[in-house]
Amino acid sequence: MLVKDRMSAHPITIEPDTSVTEALSFMRQNRVRRLPVVDRHGNLLGIVSEKDLLYASPSPATSLSVYEIGYLLSKLKVKEIMTREVITVCPDCPIEEAARIMVDHKIGGLPVVEDGRLVGIITETDLFKVFLEMLGAREQGLRVSVSVRNEPGTLARLASAIASQGGDILSLGTFYGEDRSHGRITLKVRGITEEQVRIAVQQAEAELRDIRTS
Repeated sequence: MLVKDRMSAHPITIEPDTSVTEALSFMRQNRVRRLPVVDRHGNLLGIVSEKDLLYASPSPATSLSVYEIGYLLSKLKVKEIMTREVITVCPDCPIEEAARIMVDHKIGGLPVVEDGRLVGIITETDLFKVFLEMLGAREQGLRVSVSVRNEPGTLARLASAIASQGGDILSLGTFYGEDRSHGRITLKVRGITEEQVRIAVQQAEAELRDIRTS
């Protein structure tokens, strides 16, 4: 799966001369936490987050009046506080690479750029949705978690054993185990009973860690 498959195309943007007050209001109206800053041609100039805008606002302990604060914020432009060195990805970037970049840089979203122009944005919310899909969170069936040895053919044996019992695998995810010699597999299956799952897991020489209807 690539970024272009799950990004939000045509993201909400603002221009560099937008005031901090307008930007904050725009964010709250559209329920977003970050806004790419673009020029009139759609070229990415920077990005501003809700945190950036709030930090730019005077402290509640200020001696300024509410009118003075409002005036100052109306004069402060987004271009003065936006992040100019923006970390971006291209539409054809693997989605797991985008997730790695977000985790490594501790950011919640990445503008998607092609030939200098903004074509989308992918956020942590988009990745959560992918995670739900991968584990079949919205599908009805048996959720099964097993521990397996990290060796060639393990996944094929498990899938074959489930199929031999009449089961249909709806989703599947692989994860690290307690050490590198073992891994965890979590899958959602239907058309099969718990007892048949237990038989299949035993046939596959795996260890059943959890099974439940979900």
